[in-house]
Amino acid sequence: MKIAVDAMGGDIGPDVTVKGAIDAVSLGAEVILVGDQKSIEDRLKTYGASTGQGLEVVHASEVVLMDESPAHAIRKKKDSSIRVCFDLVRAGRASGVVSAGNSGAIMAAGIFVLKRLKGIDRPAIAVPLPTTKDPAIVLDAGGNVDCKPINLVQFAIMGDVYARYALKKENPRIGLLSNASEESKGNELTRLTHDILKKTSLNYVGYLEGRDIFKGDIDVVVTDGFVGNIVLKLSEGVVDGVIKMLKSEIESSVLAKIGYLFMKGAFRNLKNKLDYAEYGGAPLLGVDGACIISHGGSPAKAIKNAVFRARELVSGSVSSHLGEEVERNDEFERLAINSLK
Repeated sequence: MKIAVDAMGGDIGPDVTVKGAIDAVSLGAEVILVGDQKSIEDRLKTYGASTGQGLEVVHASEVVLMDESPAHAIRKKKDSSIRVCFDLVRAGRASGVVSAGNSGAIMAAGIFVLKRLKGIDRPAIAVPLPTTKDPAIVLDAGGNVDCKPINLVQFAIMGDVYARYALKKENPRIGLLSNASEESKGNELTRLTHDILKKTSLNYVGYLEGRDIFKGDIDVVVTDGFVGNIVLKLSEGVVDGVIKMLKSEIESSVLAKIGYLFMKGAFRNLKNKLDYAEYGGAPLLGVDGACIISHGGSPAKAIKNAVFRARELVSGSVSSHLGEEVERNDEFERLAINSLK
């Protein structure tokens, strides 16, 4: 099970992606580093590593920039590190992809190279968020800002399959993000989607508000990419702000510093739980293959963990199960079409 890692992706590039790949290989993974060969090999030397024993390098002469048009980049830069990663999967040389690069280009490459699964109109980014219990999966987290009810229903199916086969949840609880829990609230999109989901065989529990996400009672949170991305970025900002405020308060007095010494272990555990690097990245669901999109600022630890998240997608046969689920349940599209009449 080889995972193709985009060595040139992210804000820092090979300095962290190569280190993350080395760490993953040291724990038993097999990785193909894709990108500028000289840059990769220079980093391998810096970290005292070499190819072989689970680590391979494939040269790619081009890089997709973070602010570059995704569609243009995938069409024109056929030898970009992102595109080559997906080509390796299509050719059977790799089982999955990890990239911290341009998320739009990653999604475009997934659609263009691996293709959408039959019955899926729009692939979605499924981001894990920490809660008081197990992490909740929020999708879509930015890939689709303008959605129709059928898109959100398909996101619910994707989240259900991912939760069952990758996260080993027996009967995932699915909620639809809205501005209130009452059925009369929401906008036209949420109300139509709510009516459809109530009639499906999914374990749909109804509307939930933003504050409910972190209680841990819902496994899959469904929303459009515009709202989902705001939820993601707001959550990141809150975590960063709380940690800084807490640090400031601890440094403000001797008593607070003494109290911190007794609470140090608890604070460390909390920080790890809130650290996105622990999760590695977000699965791109709905394409015919395994792909993890990592944060642009990912450190080496995130890349390492992303490799193992990609392996979970492959070993859980998530794409195959998703294709089977959509094909078996034609009720979803029929209900969505009827809701618009």
